[in-house]
Amino acid sequence: MKHDNSIPPIRILGIDPGLRSTGFGVIEMFGKQLSYVASGCITSDATASLPLRIKSLLDGIAEVVSTYQPQQAAVEIVFVNVNPQSTLLLGQARGAAISALVSADLPVSEYTALQVKQAVVGQGKAAKEQVQQMVMRLLALPGKPSSDAADALACAICHAHGGQGMGNLVTAGRRVRGGRLM
Repeated sequence: MKHDNSIPPIRILGIDPGLRSTGFGVIEMFGKQLSYVASGCITSDATASLPLRIKSLLDGIAEVVSTYQPQQAAVEIVFVNVNPQSTLLLGQARGAAISALVSADLPVSEYTALQVKQAVVGQGKAAKEQVQQMVMRLLALPGKPSSDAADALACAICHAHGGQGMGNLVTAGRRVRGGRLM
């Protein structure tokens, strides 16, 4: 892929939080072109105590940040689940992810699943399979990423498409929701 060398690349880390499995996806944006860097999942031991599981997420995200050196981060906003306990646990995983990112002095933007699907697929009610397929197409991936990794990559793509990835976001250590400073 040919890139305009006058525009420095911007590396964006997308996070799809989960207590069992937190997806991460790293992309680079060169002007309007996106390219894949890495993706995967950070898992926690379901038999471990909640504090140890949260620590494993913090450590895993810190390792991803250290390895891939993103300049910006995007995190999916938790949806309200039918089970209040599941929602609470997911919120704690999301809090751990945001804490790891702001501890690394990364600007963090937040997007709802609806915003992510709208940006990547073109409609907010898209199925997970559609998100995976579009992520593969947009990033020219040779194979299908796991569902969590695809959601994280989609979050990063949403951030890039939303204008947040243009390098004009000077909010290191602050949370940004849908382009608004919190």
